[in-house]
Amino acid sequence: MANNRVKEIRESLLMSKAELARKAGVSPLTVDRIEKGAPCRVATRRKIILALGVDLANREDVFPE
Repeated sequence: MANNRVKEIRESLLMSKAELARKAGVSPLTVDRIEKGAPCRVATRRKIILALGVDLANREDVFPE
């Protein structure tokens, strides 16, 4: 089970994995792994959060600790 809401938020925005990957500047494989709950670097999390249009102040909405 994923420990984040990346997939849920991405799907609510009608955004494909490829589109999120492109906006975040990461590979689609990275997006896939993160959605499945794999750990990722803080810099990568930041890129994903911003690409989803979420303010960094609300990062807990995407990656709950």
